[in-house]
Amino acid sequence: MQPIRSVLWIGSTQSLEESHVTDAPTLDLAWAPDVEGALELPLNCFDGVILDRPSPKTLADDLDRLIGAPDLPPLLVHLPGGDQALARRISEAGAREVVLADESPGRASALDLVELLERSSPPRSAGPPRVEGIIGESPAMRETFGLVHRARRSEATVLLSGETGTGKELLGRAIHSGGRRRAGPFVAVNCAAFPDSLLESELFGHVKGAFTGADREKRGLFEAASGGTLFLDEIGETSGPLQAKLLRVLQEREVRPLGRTRTRRIDVRVIAATNRDLRFEVSNGHFREDLFYRLAVFPIPVPPLRKRPEDILLLVEHFLRRYGRRERKPGCHISRDAAHLLLSYSWPGNVRELENEIQRALTLSEGEGEITPDLLSDSITRIIEPVEAVMREGESLQETLERIEAWLLRRALAAHDGHRTRTAKRLGITREGLYKKMKRFGIA
Repeated sequence: MQPIRSVLWIGSTQSLEESHVTDAPTLDLAWAPDVEGALELPLNCFDGVILDRPSPKTLADDLDRLIGAPDLPPLLVHLPGGDQALARRISEAGAREVVLADESPGRASALDLVELLERSSPPRSAGPPRVEGIIGESPAMRETFGLVHRARRSEATVLLSGETGTGKELLGRAIHSGGRRRAGPFVAVNCAAFPDSLLESELFGHVKGAFTGADREKRGLFEAASGGTLFLDEIGETSGPLQAKLLRVLQEREVRPLGRTRTRRIDVRVIAATNRDLRFEVSNGHFREDLFYRLAVFPIPVPPLRKRPEDILLLVEHFLRRYGRRERKPGCHISRDAAHLLLSYSWPGNVRELENEIQRALTLSEGEGEITPDLLSDSITRIIEPVEAVMREGESLQETLERIEAWLLRRALAAHDGHRTRTAKRLGITREGLYKKMKRFGIA
């Protein structure tokens, strides 16, 4: 699997969208409007930097400042037109590569940047970075952990995106606890839990008498998180008017409590989380584009559990240890057949659903024996009936499941004319995972 590269784009949001760099599947994009904004970020957190269509008036100064920055990763400068002489001067100044393109901003920039990074950046270590307190050894989680470690070294605003139940708040806490603000408070608020009028008061505070029921002054969460981190969960559920006020807070670093005429300065890092595709919400006009780019300075995608099957049994053992002690069943373990069922399930509720499933099974279990398929939920075991219909005499459930899995692999390969990359994508597994399964089942 090709490693994900973390890239900083310096330029306008319009040209970023038009460049199609965001379509490159191996790139994680962060954004800064100009060189001054980029230099506020730890550049060594990125695998590459692309400076898009710099102003001729400030080009020399911008290059000097960028190239003089410590630990600058490979720098690509994108120039429209065909000024070869200017391109040579930029290269001589220290840019790793200059891409010349037509006036449409950077149609080829995504491929150019990917190729540049492949040539200039060593692949990330295969060793799994760990984040304390979070279970995961799959390739998908190793990528996420790597981004978490980078975010810890930065003060940039982070946007965690992923399905419900994937552990976004847990990762937000990990970023805070390993960052420079670890001594400060971590304050979390679920934006979907409040109507707009109450959420505004929660975030910004209010003075006595600001509205009906405001019988005392209240400090907002932006101020309560001073010196630390404010975690805005479900940020995609906020309304347009509140989004405009959040944008101003992030731009000006100050809040105005309801009923007060003066603003107050704040010193807080913001980590936001969403289970929505905010790019799609922006395109539909349901989320402000300018706020999206303010929040997604350092985006971290959080994979769903079905994309990290290698972690399922690790999580099961973790939850058995945690809740086994509480239920006074510390020796309880999962049976082989139950484990196969857990691995075959799609987990729409992700890690949270798995955690609840193990708690339920422990409650139903007797003593410290095995958790068997009959203790699992119907949504997980409903596969058993059709499997039993095709079971051969003397064959165990595991053997039947493996025979069916091998049949499904052969069918998928045949449907894609043996093309392994397309087959792996259709099955929702990595190409390496497909190779391992083919080898295990003796599929040529």
